[in-house]
Amino acid sequence: MKIIKTVEDVRKIVREWKKEGLSIGLVPTMGYLHEGHQSLIKKAREGNDRVVVSVFVNPKQFGENEDFDSYPRDIERDSKICEEAGVDVIFNPEIAEMYDKFFSSFVNMDTLPNGLCGKSRPIHFKGVCTVVCKLFNIVCPDRAYFGQKDAQQLAIIKRMVSDLNFDIQIIGCPIVREEDGLAKSSRNTYLNDEERSAAVVLSRSLKIGKELIENGEKNAEKVISAIKSEINKEKLAKIDYVEIVDMNRLRGVDNIDGPILAAIAVYIGKTRLIDNFII
Repeated sequence: MKIIKTVEDVRKIVREWKKEGLSIGLVPTMGYLHEGHQSLIKKAREGNDRVVVSVFVNPKQFGENEDFDSYPRDIERDSKICEEAGVDVIFNPEIAEMYDKFFSSFVNMDTLPNGLCGKSRPIHFKGVCTVVCKLFNIVCPDRAYFGQKDAQQLAIIKRMVSDLNFDIQIIGCPIVREEDGLAKSSRNTYLNDEERSAAVVLSRSLKIGKELIENGEKNAEKVISAIKSEINKEKLAKIDYVEIVDMNRLRGVDNIDGPILAAIAVYIGKTRLIDNFII
């Protein structure tokens, strides 16, 4: 396994792989890898001849007063995880390698980024689309792997790839959870013991909402109210949003009669966590 810091060196390796007719899988990450990332890497390893994992904390997707500076970073730890998983290349660029001082080009999207996480993080998906486009152009993968935990991001990436005619297959992978149900996340490391116990309210509340729908409830507002009611029982939890949206446009629905995404964002103390289910 190689750790590569520059765009030029990644492109050299990719060109050689392409000459050999090898397929390439890309797993974009911000590092501090956990079992969720490992599941993406495993899928990429199973489906491709070569696997590239990007480890880059992208400043363009963090707003003011967000956790860019404190976001966990440990490239040595990430390298061990990647090597054990059979990764061929880690692309770990410095910020200046991705964005020089004259950088001024961004990839933006109408509608899909406006709701859910986009409401409280208005620049987030502009930064995500920009860095993912750059990674696609640098690595030229056949397939790229994203987790369902970031369901809005997954929908936006799929739409962007279709809109901009990228010849890349986007593969979404299921949420990986702790034994008690908490979705795996690099931000879980921010939680103290009391907050960690409280954070289970996310998955617990979603389970209640999912059971309501599976038992025949069609009124979206009733399901949302049930989810909110459970979250509000936890004194350390503060709701950012609880929404049920259609899977194609990510717009709120009144009646549940097609494929839907139920998504939540909740502050546990100062840490913002997200979770969801799809029906």
